[in-house]
Amino acid sequence: MQAIHLESVVVEMAQKGVAKVIFSNPPTNSMPIKLLKELVSTIETLGERSDLQIIILQSGGERTFCSGADFDQLLQIKDENSGKIFFNGFAKIINSIRKCPKIIIGRVQGKAVGGGVGLAAATDYCMATKFASIKLSELNIGIIPAVIEPAVERKIGLSAFSQMSLNPNDFFSANWAKEKGLFMEVFDSIKEMDEAVENLANRLKSYNPEALSELKKILWKNTDHWDELLTERAEISGRLVLSEFTKKTLSEI
Repeated sequence: MQAIHLESVVVEMAQKGVAKVIFSNPPTNSMPIKLLKELVSTIETLGERSDLQIIILQSGGERTFCSGADFDQLLQIKDENSGKIFFNGFAKIINSIRKCPKIIIGRVQGKAVGGGVGLAAATDYCMATKFASIKLSELNIGIIPAVIEPAVERKIGLSAFSQMSLNPNDFFSANWAKEKGLFMEVFDSIKEMDEAVENLANRLKSYNPEALSELKKILWKNTDHWDELLTERAEISGRLVLSEFTKKTLSEI
């Protein structure tokens, strides 16, 4: 039976100066190309608003934060250009977060896999619950976490990235992710996390917007080449997804 996608991106004004961006695609918040495009457009639009200082990025539901690429769409890729276009969707969302002049807070309520880890890593300050274990499962299906690697390595370092990517069956705990620098804080419950996210957003929005924007530029120093780099990485993934290994593996899932 073909999956029915209910993907959506919703913007809520949490408080004055703070916007919540909530992406959803039940049951695991996987990322088809349409959802990736909507996220990019939303982040870019909010980045231009002078009445906003802070963006909170989160997903719908109380379980999985994001399971990464949509497997149904991966199976539909028939040529390298289509593959590049699909994986460039992840490149564009990472770059839109990077270039957005607003501080973006990540809220991770549950497991993050593959591209979901990259999404969390791209945020400027990420909070999570103790249930937010992370996994880079790409090798299991014959591809690699090429597009998200720069964002993930920027937060956790090459050694930890190597450990994750070469152990694609293993989930790493939220506390492990905190120790490595992906999560800034880890909480026992969603309620506690949401209170902390709201408090942080409330504090940050009271600061000079120009100062926050200039600070973000510093936080993302030495990444000006990422437009080209992540596009090149999308080409790699777009080629690998066409392998017999990947097609066979995806068809059996």
